[in-house]
Amino acid sequence: MIVSCQSEGTDPFNKRPEYMGLFAKAAEMGGAKGIRAEGIEKIKAIKEVTALPIIGLLKSKFQDGTVRITGSFDEVEKLISLDCDIIAIDGTFRLRDGLRGPDFITKVKRMYDCLVLADIATCEEAVACEKAGADCVSTTLNGYTPETIGEGHEKPNLHLLQEMTRSLNIPVFAEGRYNTPRDALEAMSLGAYAVISGTAITRPRIITQWFVNAVEQGEITK
Repeated sequence: MIVSCQSEGTDPFNKRPEYMGLFAKAAEMGGAKGIRAEGIEKIKAIKEVTALPIIGLLKSKFQDGTVRITGSFDEVEKLISLDCDIIAIDGTFRLRDGLRGPDFITKVKRMYDCLVLADIATCEEAVACEKAGADCVSTTLNGYTPETIGEGHEKPNLHLLQEMTRSLNIPVFAEGRYNTPRDALEAMSLGAYAVISGTAITRPRIITQWFVNAVEQGEITK
């Protein structure tokens, strides 16, 4: 079990990097085996309180406004300088500086001595990233790229996970809308190497909204 300790925007936990450190320490106390973290200062704060392995990343955006995960060599170098155990890199086919994800990963593996987790949205991208030299892949971006928006809706895409575990020879991480222990258990039964969950653990504001929607509107939104 890996816990994604991230916050952004107006979330109160985004005000101080050490708040993410507290979430990471709580995750360690609960038995987590690793932490996924975004942002230079937040990663530094997390490393001060836990020795758990860290999957580090830096977020930016593509021109269409969709999220991009560690999309430049400069960002890779910054994460390496922080001694992140694994670098999460956008492995989708979207272009960044003239390179698609798998091509970018190939260059990263040639230039740097680091482990790469390829964040992908489709099985085709995952297969390409494995061929490009990625050490592991994660279903992180399924449902969040222009081609996959809406896939899985509020539930994890278990069909994609199963397709990937059957098609790849490298570890497959299950990530994206894994909001319950039952989701995590099912992911492991389908061959996932690990499960990464963030929102259901480190986003109290959103968790509260789930309960409010159920109580006031009679809707289950997760």
